[in-house]
Formats: sequence, structure tokens, C-alpha cells
Amino acid sequence: MWRTEDEAYDVVVVLGHNDEPVVDGLGSAIFLHLRKPGYTPTEGCVALAPDDMAAFLAAAKPGDAVEIRL
Repeated sequence: MWRTEDEAYDVVVVLGHNDEPVVDGLGSAIFLHLRKPGYTPTEGCVALAPDDMAAFLAAAKPGDAVEIRL
């Protein structure tokens, strides 16, 4: 993943989605990445401010699970 228009992909965490088992039509990936300027919408990912991402990564431990709820 690469973006030159902003820093949204400077830090990216791959979130498991539709991978055990794969179901056709449910998409292929969801990422946790930095927010775009103005918190503009993502394309189905989850975005955090840089300080929030740093806090999340500092607290994360091997084996932790992330559950995204709407």
C-alpha cells in the first residue's frame, strides 16, 4: 500500500477479515491505519489519529485480538 497525497498509510495494521474461511463477496482486507486529514471517510478500514495509533500500538501485546464493532 502506498499513498503520496497524505500520511494515512505511514502506519498500517492488517486486521483479519474474511480469511477463515474466505466467503466470496465479503471483501478481502480491512486495515487499521492513520486517519486522513479532516477525518475523511475510509474505504472500509478503521482510521486513528497518530497519537491514538501510538497508544494502541504501545498497549498491544502478542496474541491480542481486535474486534471492530459498528
